[in-house]
Amino acid sequence: MSKIFAVSAVVIKELYRRKDFYVLFILTALITLATWLMNFFHDDHVVRFIKEICLGLIWIATLVIAVTTAARQIPAERESRTIFPLLAKPIARWQVLIGKFLGCWLATGFALLVFYVFFALVSASREHTLHGPAYLQAFWLHWQMLGIIVAMTLLGSVVLTPAANMTVIFIVTLGILSMGGFLHLVSQHMTEPSATIVTVIYYVIPHFELFNISELIIHDWPVAGWLDVLGLTGYGLFYSAFFLLAACLVFRRKALN
Repeated sequence: MSKIFAVSAVVIKELYRRKDFYVLFILTALITLATWLMNFFHDDHVVRFIKEICLGLIWIATLVIAVTTAARQIPAERESRTIFPLLAKPIARWQVLIGKFLGCWLATGFALLVFYVFFALVSASREHTLHGPAYLQAFWLHWQMLGIIVAMTLLGSVVLTPAANMTVIFIVTLGILSMGGFLHLVSQHMTEPSATIVTVIYYVIPHFELFNISELIIHDWPVAGWLDVLGLTGYGLFYSAFFLLAACLVFRRKALN
């Protein structure tokens, strides 16, 4: 485990030495300006709309950070030739990949935590109340979803170029978020074998929309059931492990020269 943690520590340090760290603060400033507008409106509809915009920025920002960080890990090591002295040490390829995953996931989680804490505090200063459990649930489930995306991106990084990998992951992720929950309804209006294929896709893909509980924060609704949160945590960890295992198997057979 010490080898895995060592690799993940390097990933975290690299992330905050790059421009991603500065982008994080710029986007945080934008969220600050947006939430500040809540002080000038007393219409609940306007306040909810502003909350929705801010949470949307958080989702976009963390998605970009997660994908771009994970996509360049293995290709950057190969291009700089640092992968060879790394693997020359007593460390297996799967340990390198898991270390990369852990580093990317933790770094992205820290960035996500900064966003949520900052947004929660600013919102609380305007509304004079802090919906702590709702923000905690939203952060936790969002982080589980990002774990799946990081694992998917690492799998793509061992078979695709960084540009192609990022493009595919962005398209797949946005496609699932927008249409994943409706595929079974679409299949009911299709003929065979297309209907069966779409139905199978519906049950196989990870449903990212399940992890989005932003509506609870936007509309000040009661928190989700903690058993549901626990179930979604297991669901997210399963898909993360699945894609990470696939990445390890592919990387083990991948020629690095």
